[in-house]
Amino acid sequence: MTDTPCGAIARSMTEDPPFSPALLPAGFVDFLTPDARTEAEGVATLMDVFASHGYDRVRPPLIEFEDTYLAGAGAALAEQSFRVMDPDTRRMMVLRPDITPQIARMAATRVASTPRPLRVSYAGVCVVVSPVAAEESSRQIMQTGIELIGPDSPEADAEVMSVGAEALERLGVKDVSFDLTMPPFIPALLEESKVPEARRAALMRALDRKDSAAVAEQGGALASTLIALLEATGLAEHAVARLTEIALPPKARAVLDRLVDTVAALREQCPNLRMTVDPVEFRGWKYHTGVCVTLFTIGRSEELGRGGRYLCNDNEPACGLTLRPDVLFRMIPPTPARPRVYLAPGADRREAARLRTQGYATLAASSLTTEPEAEARRLGCSHVLRGTVCTDLS
Repeated sequence: MTDTPCGAIARSMTEDPPFSPALLPAGFVDFLTPDARTEAEGVATLMDVFASHGYDRVRPPLIEFEDTYLAGAGAALAEQSFRVMDPDTRRMMVLRPDITPQIARMAATRVASTPRPLRVSYAGVCVVVSPVAAEESSRQIMQTGIELIGPDSPEADAEVMSVGAEALERLGVKDVSFDLTMPPFIPALLEESKVPEARRAALMRALDRKDSAAVAEQGGALASTLIALLEATGLAEHAVARLTEIALPPKARAVLDRLVDTVAALREQCPNLRMTVDPVEFRGWKYHTGVCVTLFTIGRSEELGRGGRYLCNDNEPACGLTLRPDVLFRMIPPTPARPRVYLAPGADRREAARLRTQGYATLAASSLTTEPEAEARRLGCSHVLRGTVCTDLS
């Protein structure tokens, strides 16, 4: 019995459409020109700034064994890690969602005997289960960054941030704001003030929302102090002036003073840098143990990067800053392509080589065309080289 027209229609409604070879998994995209060119040259610019300050480049692998990566600093990233099985060893592996835990591992193992301070830089692709920011859709992200391992001081924190500021300036990113926080401060204050465990979660939610009324309701004897801390949030000089006036228990004061000292050290190194301080902010990568920073540009909500103090896998102190090239390069003009020179049949090879050293791209003729000018224009060339003579087509 043959299919009826109605049967063919019903079958076509239930069958999957033909698979397109251009289709990619959600959150993954092809980078084409000029975006790929802008990224490559922009990353080179960032890495050049890092190298000029003595940060030597390393290249950790994209995949590590789960047991290794999710130990130490990487433990906080389990929910953001894609897992695959190694068909050779049958052990589980993870695609890195962040490079910093790999630097923490390397510092404790491969370069444990290298003299400190240890300065390293990196650039590479990371893969996350969910986009790193609510306004983004990409699950494959690019990271570049630096890590300073060994010193534990406000000056070390400020060095990392100041190098990041110079890199962004060199790249041409305007109106950057460095927002400094101290994630351990509020938990330390609640612990030292003996706020009951049953109230801490609600109180921290209120602080996270910057809800003064809820803080007053939940804070008990600590409410006035917490509200004063909320009101201290803002530009660095305003915040520091207010924070030094707030009475705090000794341990909490010591934690907060580290933030204040880091602001002073960074201002010394970068007098004109825009800085803000939020003493009650405690979000961020869960492996951070001290002063943290998030980078924004005025008028946009996307993070340009983030960093802070943490412990390597052997509890050695370290601090770092990770930048987001895929965000940064949307804020600067695309990198222009090299002007192209069409090499007509018989073009002089030495002259073509000289043009390449001057920044031109040369396109060799693929056929013995009798109309090199037309072929050059078709291929987007601005010049034609015949023999040793280079002709401008404009």
